[in-house]
Amino acid sequence: MEQLLDIFVRSIFIDNMVFAYFLGMCSYLAVSKNVSTAAGLGIAVTFVLVITVPVNYLLNEFVLKEGALVWLSAGFKELDLSFLSFIMFIAVIASIVQLVEMIVEKYSPTLYSSLGIFLPLIAVNCAILGGSLFMQEREYQNLAEATVFGFGSGIGWLLAIVGIAAINEKIKYSHIPPALRGLGIAFLVTGLMGIAFMSFMGIKL
Repeated sequence: MEQLLDIFVRSIFIDNMVFAYFLGMCSYLAVSKNVSTAAGLGIAVTFVLVITVPVNYLLNEFVLKEGALVWLSAGFKELDLSFLSFIMFIAVIASIVQLVEMIVEKYSPTLYSSLGIFLPLIAVNCAILGGSLFMQEREYQNLAEATVFGFGSGIGWLLAIVGIAAINEKIKYSHIPPALRGLGIAFLVTGLMGIAFMSFMGIKL
């Protein structure tokens, strides 16, 4: 249980997809004009991560890694399909994103309209693929660890985009030098938020 809590906290605050690795920045910067839209996209990204990371974990453990297909036959003991990881992970992600897009369009047309092209672009959001690749690189021991990592990574991305959206709403009423308006001030604020999140590196569970 302590190991799962450690993975969850680290994936949110210490190994934050935005502030530690700058993954998913395109959607992060483009859909952070207001809190409600940002929260909707953040929830969608979290949902996709919670499903794709454990699914890709199973795919990696029982199909891709060396000796994974031994459950089919002892003759596959030396077979290593890990070179197919990128293709297989992206295929799983694209399928789940398509499902999310259909659900959002059906149950929340307003949010679907607000997100626009950025909803289907979750399929190529590097934070989503990064979650599966980090899972593979860190060699989590079981499905629970992979699932907790995916959930924590999604919550971390959600906090990041909602945080920048809330700040952007306040900045509208502030005097910003013309040269810094738009992406300029967004990058500065993101850098400051990243420095703030670095303070969590001292956490020891």
